Order: sequence, then C-alpha cells, then structure tokens
Amino acid sequence: MSKPYDGVGLRAVMRSVAFLTAGVLAVPLLTACGAEDEAGKPLARQDIAPAARALVADGGTLHWAVDAVPETFNTFQSDADATTTRVAQAVLPSMYRIDENGRARRNPDYLESAKVVDTEPRQVVLYKLNQQAVWSDGREIGAADFAAQWRALSGKDSAYWTARNAGYDRIEKIERGDNDLEVRVTFARPYSDWQSLFSPLYPKDVMGTPSSFNDGARRTLKVTAGPFLVKQVDRKKAEVRLTRNPRWWGEPAKLSEIRLTAVPREERAAALADGKIELAEIDPADARRIDGAAKGSAAGPLAGPGGGRTAAKALHSWALAHGSDEKAAEHETKARKKLRRAIAKWERRQKALKDFEVRRSLEPAYTQLALNGADGPLADERVRRAVARALDRRKLAELVLEPLGLPAEPVGSHLALSGQEAYADNSGALGGQDTSEAQALLTDAGWVAGGPVKEEKGEKAAGAKGEKPKDEASEDEKSKGGSDGAYIVGEDDKGPGSDDRHGKDDRAGRRLAQEGAQYKHQQQGGAPGAYAPKGTRAPADAAAGALAKDGKALSLRFVLPSGPGSEPLRTVAARITRMLEKVGIRTETVKVADVSYFKDHIASGQYDLALYSWPATAFPATDARPIYAKPVPAADGSLSVEQNYTRVGTDQVDQLFDRAITTLDADEERSLIRKADSRIWAAAASIPLYQRPQLTAAKKNVVNAGAFGFQTPVYEDMGFLKKGAELPPSPSEG
Repeated sequence: MSKPYDGVGLRAVMRSVAFLTAGVLAVPLLTACGAEDEAGKPLARQDIAPAARALVADGGTLHWAVDAVPETFNTFQSDADATTTRVAQAVLPSMYRIDENGRARRNPDYLESAKVVDTEPRQVVLYKLNQQAVWSDGREIGAADFAAQWRALSGKDSAYWTARNAGYDRIEKIERGDNDLEVRVTFARPYSDWQSLFSPLYPKDVMGTPSSFNDGARRTLKVTAGPFLVKQVDRKKAEVRLTRNPRWWGEPAKLSEIRLTAVPREERAAALADGKIELAEIDPADARRIDGAAKGSAAGPLAGPGGGRTAAKALHSWALAHGSDEKAAEHETKARKKLRRAIAKWERRQKALKDFEVRRSLEPAYTQLALNGADGPLADERVRRAVARALDRRKLAELVLEPLGLPAEPVGSHLALSGQEAYADNSGALGGQDTSEAQALLTDAGWVAGGPVKEEKGEKAAGAKGEKPKDEASEDEKSKGGSDGAYIVGEDDKGPGSDDRHGKDDRAGRRLAQEGAQYKHQQQGGAPGAYAPKGTRAPADAAAGALAKDGKALSLRFVLPSGPGSEPLRTVAARITRMLEKVGIRTETVKVADVSYFKDHIASGQYDLALYSWPATAFPATDARPIYAKPVPAADGSLSVEQNYTRVGTDQVDQLFDRAITTLDADEERSLIRKADSRIWAAAASIPLYQRPQLTAAKKNVVNAGAFGFQTPVYEDMGFLKKGAELPPSPSEG
C-alpha cells in the first residue's frame, strides 16, 4: 500500500502503509479496452540532463535537499517517508525498478532472471541472482534473505510492527534452488503482482527477528548492497551521508558522496544561492525566481516595478507624514540602510541562481476531488454524479499546469497514469462537464431550487455528520471572523469589503508538509465563495438557484488545509466552488491545520469535499485495492474502510480486483483493472483532476538527476559534467 499525499505531508513512500503526501444509478456501458496502445505515453518526459557516463566527472559530493532526516530506514514501517525511500533506492537491492513509462523492469545488477516456472498445483517463481551480488559485509545475497523478509511481512507474527504485507501474505514457502544463486518462491494463492516483492530487499540481519525488524534499521543501516552505503546519520545537522560502497559490483558510482540535507521548502532558494545544495525539489514561486534569474528579469524583494526606488519613495512619504525633523530623518536613514542590505542580498542571490535551472516533469501521482459518501447529500449517488458533471476537469488541469509549461491534460484513470500499462481513459463511464445534466441529477434526487429552508438554531445545512474537530472554528467564532476567512457560499447579503476576496494567505505556492501531497502552480486570485478576508460576506448573486430538500439547503463542507504550502489546493478549491455554484450547490469552506488535515478530517470522515493525491503504481491490483474496497462493518460496530476514505465501494469493484490479482495472464489483468476503473468512475466518489507537477532546481553541471518522472533514479550515474563537455538539449528545450 502507499500513502496519499498532496500538500499536507502526504508525500511518503510509494506503496507503504496508506497511499499518503488519498471512488450507482444507471451506469453507462462499461467497456474495458483491449488495445495496449490506450496506455499511450507519459504526458511529460523526465528532465534529468541525461549524460553518458563517459561525460560524467569521477568524484564530487552532491548536496541534495530533502524534507527531513527519516525516523526510520525501514520502508516497511508506518513512519517511513520519502527520504526513507530515497536512501533505500541508493543502498539496497531491488529485484525490479520502474522505468520512464512507469513499468516494472528487471534489475540486472541483482537479478539474472525471474519467471513463473509452475502454475499447478501452485504458482512457483524462480529467481536467479547475479552471482556477484553481495552484502556490504561480504556475505552473498541469497534465499535466507528472501525467507526472512517473507516471514517478517507475512502478517502471521504480530510481533513484527509492519505497515503492510500485501503479496507476502500469499507466499507458502521460500527455499533454495539448485544452487545458492537460485531462490524458489511458492505461492499458496496465485499472485499476478509477484514482481512487486523484494524491492527493496533487506538483509536477514534486519528482517530475521521482531526486535531487529522493529528497531534494527531505525537509526541507520549497517549492512547494505547498493552503489552507495550509509556512512553517517547526523540528526543534529539534519543530514544523511551516503558514500561509495567498495564492494559494489556494478557500474561504479560517479559521485564520491551524496549528502541528503533537510532544508525547509521556503529556505531552498536561499540554500541553492548560498551554495549549500545543488539539487532540490522546489515550488512554483522558486521556479519563477530561478527562471527570472536566468533571464535577468526577476523582480526585487519588494513588490512592484522599480524595486528599491519604489521603496525609497515610500520611506520618504513616511518621513514627511511624521514630520521632517531629525528623529524622522534618522528613522528613514536606518530604514534605507536596512533596505539596501536586503536588496544587495537579494541581488547577490539572484546572480548566484543564474548557475541553476529548473527541470520539469510530472510526478507519478494525481490530485483528486474526494466526495465523502458515508452520509448526508453525497450518500446519494445522483448528487455525487451531479458534483462530478459540474466540474470542467480540463480547466482545473490548465489552472495548475499551464503556468508551469507542463501538459495540462486531465487524468482519465484512478488506477494508472498515461504511459503505464493499465492506463486507459475511462472517464466516459461518468461523463464530462454538463451543467444541464448535473441540474437534472439534482432534481431527480429531490433538490429543488427555491425550496423552503427551516432555520433552526444550531442546525447546519445538509452535509457530512460528525463532531467538530478541535482545530476547527466554531460557528460563533466564524461569525466573529475567527475561522480565517471561511464562510458559506451563497449568503444573499452583501457587506462592505466584499470585493476583497483574496485573503491574507494568497502567497507564493509552498508544498504542504507530507502525500501529498503538496502543491504546485502559479499563484492565482481567489474566487467568490472560496476564501475571503474576515468579515467578508458572499455576494448576493451567489444565492441564485440555491437548492433545498426536506427543509435543508444543499451545502457541502469543503475541508482544506490552511498552511501557506496549501495555497495551490485552495486555488483549485476556489475554482471548483465556482463551478458548483453554477448548478446550485453551495459549499462551506473550512480551513484546518495542516497537521490535522488528513488524520482528523480525511481519514476520520469529517468532510464532504476534499482535495488530496494518490501516487500511481506499477502494481494497481495490489496497491489500489484498499483505496477502493467496499467498506465493511467491523466487529466493534464501526465501519472498516481500509484506505477508502470516500467510504464508497461496490461488490463488483472488489470482485474485479480479486480476479486481477490472481490471474497470471498480463493482458487479462490489464483488462480487469480497466473494468474496475470504469466502475470506480461510475460510482463518482473520487474524481481524478490532474497529474501533479514535479519541479526540481539543479545546478547546471549536475547530470542524470532532476525531475525523474516515473523512473527510479540511477544513483551510480549521477554526478557533475566534466569540464568542457557539452550535453544535447534537454527535453524542456527540445
């Protein structure tokens, strides 16, 4: 499984714990596509300044920004994060890697071959290992390591604190083959995604006992088997040092060392300019700044044309307003000096940023609109479908991606992205934007324009039930301006200041703290009914066509994170709000703390509408099933939802996943996954919007690194371009 991410710290390890930075009336004919070419190609190529190894200098240290030093180096534990994965990719074996099209490919450094050699009475996979593959302590990689990892992750021993066991729970036994280089894995039940297993592979020293599994790889990794090894973990300096593995048998690493340094996103542009890092994932605001530095056209640290001249005039006006006495002149002089220092620092950093470039691609993840179907209006499929039909997904994709120079295509599948084998655009099972159809669905569901609304004290408009989380403002606090500008769209009385709708949080986009999320696009203005300054009322015309049923107005609670890094999400939410208004659906925007957004709201079901992201995976039959599984009653009477936070599922979708995970016919598996996706679209609980942007700042001489897209990085090829060597044009230039 994996973690949903998107802003909000949901940006954790692919296929770990819970896809975190997070879907029937008459269903149109569901087709499951046959032609593999429906998968198409990735919408954007990776952008890593590719260079032949002969052009890469031997040696050097790459300083690479990360979000944090990981709490654990065991990717199978619940608190593993993106840095955990990055370290594991550089220092541990993986039987399969992901290529530029998001597909699994055998890794020849560890695996000479792997194939299904028997299907009756049991499925048997025979792995033939690279005869040179050894752990950093000199021991050969072999069946004992495979068996230890299986036992730890099988789910049979609760003493192992594992986050997931998908696939490993289907294994019956693991044994040595005809020699030490062969490993035979026998499955108790057929498993189509067997290539997902043992990537990464940990040594038996880590997996062999519950105590070593739970604690042995939390602070460091003593035994590894990759081009690099973990040299030092310095938590005070917030840095992980990876150095060349002297026992590595593959192509030798070009870099002598990689330093993964924790740098907050808002400090990365400065860290790049100051020479502290050479590679960093960045947000759109910093991308614009670096692009501007290259063109020599970046604005100064002060808003408005003229930079310092504008500021000087402002300071002079201040002095006049306070009298041109000696004290005022002294204040003005000090302010001028401070301003000059700030401008000089900015200009120095802008000059340094000319040595960097922005490498652009699309992440292997998509942002979706989630509709909570547990109760309230969205429990009715017709209302969910009306919400979906009100959205122009292409315009939402353009809002985020066009300003970044990336392809603005809406995502057509919940289970794969363009270029991956299982991808096909199945959105036709739900239908595109159609205001008339959306209104007809609402009418059929009993929501009538201008219907009577009962105004009872303490009673809210129809929406998701549940207690108010602690970090949420009360209704009284909202009326006093205590909810950071959130208000119910559609109120029919105007108030002063209604034209100022942008709010104090309209700043340059920053990614949420992990999922993510997370995210990325140019700053956009607010929209009526999205988020507004305290005291601002909704415009009168927003109430036109407001719908009601059984005495309650149709209003949906749109929960959003409130931190500065969530600005892009709020911009998208503003546009969605405006689209919903057109069909008579009101929204109440509720902003909550980033740290509680997912746990206390999404996972607990305290929302009607929400935006968050899911990573794509090469193994959707395994990884996506928990996200769309039909919720079932638990023994204690609660609802067990696995990772299906929309709380909408069907028996048909479950059955299609079950069939896909057991077939050993790749074409049949692909067909079943596409059928499942069509039915998920038809249920209208999760509406994929756009593939997330991936922006990486890199020093211009850093090669084979940047915006990787789908592909697993090849750490041994990363490095610095030899002096005098030249590269062909990058994908962004070609």
